[in-house]
Order: sequence, then structure tokens, then C-alpha cells
Amino acid sequence: MTDEFEEESVWPVQDQIAAYLRDGILNGDFPPGKALPSSRKLTDRFGAAAQTIRNAINMLEKEELAYTRRGAGVYARQHRQRTMEPASYKNPPGDGGKYQWITAAEQKGLAGKSDLLAVEEVVPPTAVQDAFGLAEGEKAQLRRQVLYLDDQPCELVEVYIPLDLARGTPIAESRKIRGGVGRVLLDAGLPPLRCVDKVAARWPTPEQAKALRMPTKLPVLRQFRVTYSVDDRPIQVEIMAKAGHLFELQYEF
Repeated sequence: MTDEFEEESVWPVQDQIAAYLRDGILNGDFPPGKALPSSRKLTDRFGAAAQTIRNAINMLEKEELAYTRRGAGVYARQHRQRTMEPASYKNPPGDGGKYQWITAAEQKGLAGKSDLLAVEEVVPPTAVQDAFGLAEGEKAQLRRQVLYLDDQPCELVEVYIPLDLARGTPIAESRKIRGGVGRVLLDAGLPPLRCVDKVAARWPTPEQAKALRMPTKLPVLRQFRVTYSVDDRPIQVEIMAKAGHLFELQYEF
């Protein structure tokens, strides 16, 4: 956690204070149960008025990162940030069993599930068109779902599949697929042989903010994954959005 403060920041001061405290909580500089810097210290550091500081604290309380003890101060809450390992979840479950991310969640005492939101043929985003080599206006199959951990939304997932691979298969049907899209493609002789991930922090779209129940103006982790199969053919593109204050991604090399 840096001690430097940029006076010419384009952020409102209350957002700067919230970001400073949020970073300290998520990094462990302010462990659960520890009092956060007092209003006097925050005023000295940021030159902020009392209401500005209160607005920042309100943001952290909405994010469930802090709580106020009347007459005693503001304290860091046990936060729910979890580490995900996307590279470990790329293969379809064996024999149509549980997804790897659900198994990993259960090992941590959590319950995972998914809700299917939409199955439709759409003109995909430009990045997806480029990945598949589609012509302008050409459609792909979309399957959109939201994933939950302990009944709390954790990820909004959009899966795109070329129409020639989706039509006439369960991928095009408005129902959950045992083993998922990957299992259907694997059974069709198209195993996932290579994946390329691009991860970026983005402001959420209105749809993402609603699906993930974003409590304040926070970024999401946007993961853009292209899966390649035999002859290096792209068979699937996934756009996955996770709440930035709840998740971090871990890769091993």
C-alpha cells in the first residue's frame, strides 16, 4: 500500500479515500477487526471534509469491507475476496460430472451453481468475430449464464460457438447441458487443446453490474478466452466478468 498521494487526481476525493482503504483491506494491511485510520488521519492525508470521509466509509460498508462501531470507529471486515485459477477450469468435466470450479469451491466449503440466462443466435462483439474469422454481420451461438458461490453471484459468462458447431446439438437448446458446451464439442471430436486468456480491468456494463449485484462503482475483471482444438481451430470464445473487489486470478507457469 503506497503512502504517496496524487493531489491532481481526476477521482473525487471520496473515491480516493475509499480506494486507499479498500487496497489496505484487500492486501491485509488492515486485517479483519483492525481499526481503519481515524477521520483525523484521513483529513490530514487527503484534506477531506468529514462528510467526504463518511461517504467513502459508506462505500466500503456497501461493499462489505468495513463496519462502524458507534463511538469506537470504523473497522475492517473479514472480506470475501477469493482466488480463482482459470487455467485449471478449461477442460470439460469427466463423464459429464461436476465442473472443476464447482469441485474447487466445494473443497473450500462453498456451494457452486449456475443459472442459464439466454441461448440465442447473435451477431457477436467484434473481438469474437475476429477470433472466429466471421464476416461482418455473421452470427454465432451465444449461451449466457451467471455463476454463484453460496447463492451470491460471482461471474457472468458469455460463451460463443460457431453456428456450424452448435446447430443441431444441445448447444443450441435452451437448457443446461450436462458437462457443458465443452463436453458436446469433445464428444464431436473437438477437444480443448489450447486456450489463450486476456484479462483486463473494465468498468462493468449495465448488464454485468446487475447480474453481479455490484454494490458501488467498482471495476470487474474481464477475462476473454479463446479455446482452440484440432488444427488450431477456434471452437469457443468466453467472456467472463467477475467483481474486482471479490476475486483475484492466479496462474502458475
